[in-house]
Amino acid sequence: MNTTHLGNIGEKAAYDYLVNLGYTILRTNFKAAGGEIDIIAQKGKHLAFVEVKTRKDTSFGFGTDSVDYHKQQRIIRAARAFLISYTDFDEITFDVCEVYTGKRLINYIEGAFEA
Repeated sequence: MNTTHLGNIGEKAAYDYLVNLGYTILRTNFKAAGGEIDIIAQKGKHLAFVEVKTRKDTSFGFGTDSVDYHKQQRIIRAARAFLISYTDFDEITFDVCEVYTGKRLINYIEGAFEA
């Protein structure tokens, strides 16, 4: 299984997970300002910018390990571009959704980093 296919599986799992929690998915794979956001989801007045990291297991580290400062800055820039058109939110979080396909496990970290 190549990394693109694995990533697609993870993004679908994260999408379904968020929908099951009552979120409405506003956008997927949003690209702007030199960054990309995997999922933008809304639940009431809460807006979540979600980075999805998919792994078979943790033998090469946790998904959050790859969301370093530079990756966070690219996500934040894209989020700011998105927020030009969408402003009616009371809470905004930058979340990471770790998907482990080997264990069929999702670890959702709300507020994984801040702008």
